[in-house]
Amino acid sequence: MDKWLAPENAKVADFIICGAMKCGTTTLHGILNKHPKIFIPEKEVNFFDMDDLFQHPDFNHYHQRNWHYNDLSKQPEKYWQWYSQKFEDASADQLIGEDSTTYFASTEAAERIAKQNKAIKLIVMLRNPVERAYSHYWHLVRTGRATYTFEDTLQYNPYSILNRSMYLQQLENVYKFIPKEQVKLIVFENFIKNKEDEIKSVCQFLSVDHNSLPADAYDLHENTARTPKFPSLQILKNRFLPASGHMQYQDFFEIAACSEKSTLNISKVINGLHRKINPLIARKPPLMKSETKTFLEHYFTQQLSGINDVLEQNVMSLWFSPKSD
Repeated sequence: MDKWLAPENAKVADFIICGAMKCGTTTLHGILNKHPKIFIPEKEVNFFDMDDLFQHPDFNHYHQRNWHYNDLSKQPEKYWQWYSQKFEDASADQLIGEDSTTYFASTEAAERIAKQNKAIKLIVMLRNPVERAYSHYWHLVRTGRATYTFEDTLQYNPYSILNRSMYLQQLENVYKFIPKEQVKLIVFENFIKNKEDEIKSVCQFLSVDHNSLPADAYDLHENTARTPKFPSLQILKNRFLPASGHMQYQDFFEIAACSEKSTLNISKVINGLHRKINPLIARKPPLMKSETKTFLEHYFTQQLSGINDVLEQNVMSLWFSPKSD
């Protein structure tokens, strides 16, 4: 039996929000979770790509000459139990969903999702790839992972912030395993302008009544921009304390947990002191340098050529100039 096929007693999501990171998925999650017929765990689950090193480097820990990592083949019953427990508070008449943004970029997740004994629906959110990458970078700054400026990161480690904007190849991978009728595509810019219409369309896709949403659901906006008071100081701290980025994930799955107690305690102290000196404040990041924006727009108009045909809408003129595609 395939280890990625859920056992009969396991609960498996009916739908998955798996759009590219920093594309409004948290807001969509929050709105849908207000529907009485929908249940979504509070945090991202990241089950079907737990062993994807490119998407989840923080899930793997090297400590005292040993690697701690997730391997479903070793203890499948424990991993599937962990996954099922994420939905244990859902009632019998609720659709259960999960929010795992990395599934869209993962080369493994779509195939594993397709193996389940139910037609799991995917909700994919896409955003201007340049703006998405820049927002992603500042997320990495805040969480202790970005150790250089945006320009230096593009030069020395472009994969870390550009990969999840490679929508065309990611859509093609999804459609290899998931029928198009099971995939709902949402463009972030349209979602922001016409949130109520987009949510109605999502509810129709999930076969739930949008009228059951409370009136204030459409006013929800998650992930308000927060930026370190002194960005350069944050980057410097990240460079000399790189372990801080994965602290929150050391026991994520609990099964392959890593116990770096002394190191992590020191890290927590240093991070606590740093945050007092350099708090996150409610403001947008500085504007991207114009020459960097021009460079990335050129790159993505080449990489995403043909995406209009796949999406069956002209997103290239929405994101770039009308001559881009």
